[in-house]
Amino acid sequence: MTPVLIVPGLFGSEEAHWQSAWLKDHPESRLVRQENWDRPRVTEWLDALEAELERAGEAYIVAHSLGSVLAARLAGRPAARRVKGALLVAPCDLDVTDKLHPGSIGFGTMPTERLPFPSILVGSLNDHYMSLERLTYFARLWGSDLRNAGLAGHINVASGYGRWPGGYRLFDILKHKTRHLEKIPQRKHSPGREVPLA
Repeated sequence: MTPVLIVPGLFGSEEAHWQSAWLKDHPESRLVRQENWDRPRVTEWLDALEAELERAGEAYIVAHSLGSVLAARLAGRPAARRVKGALLVAPCDLDVTDKLHPGSIGFGTMPTERLPFPSILVGSLNDHYMSLERLTYFARLWGSDLRNAGLAGHINVASGYGRWPGGYRLFDILKHKTRHLEKIPQRKHSPGREVPLA
């Protein structure tokens, strides 16, 4: 079974977070750890993600918030070839995050390269970490399928998201898409589009 790498956001994912439930519900999943969840630095964290990908051989990524931005930084790096697909949930806008949590992150600018692996980008109408306009913009740049979760905030515990069955369904869609693309290697995955999340 293909491993699933869970990549949390700033401050990590607490016990009640849907990512923590994912780790319990899916034995093939593993947490990508790093030194300091309160003050993550992109170089060290990216090294940890790439080491996990190397260890896995190939893997899916399920990321949230700042973790989604980290996963997008794989574009153009050799480790990206080991990513079968990525579910990127509620990515945070780095400028906004830096204003909300001054001095907490050292991530530079937002990644803008197209992702070389299939991806689904999930966001909401009222996420204070990234506007819908910016979400749509990055979905287009990254080549991700965009899913709009409606009034879902940052899709975290504060927004009422503990165990998240809808996330499991989206992951199934991602796996189906990946299998389809493997059968048609010359076809590129579709550009970002906004589709309401049931």
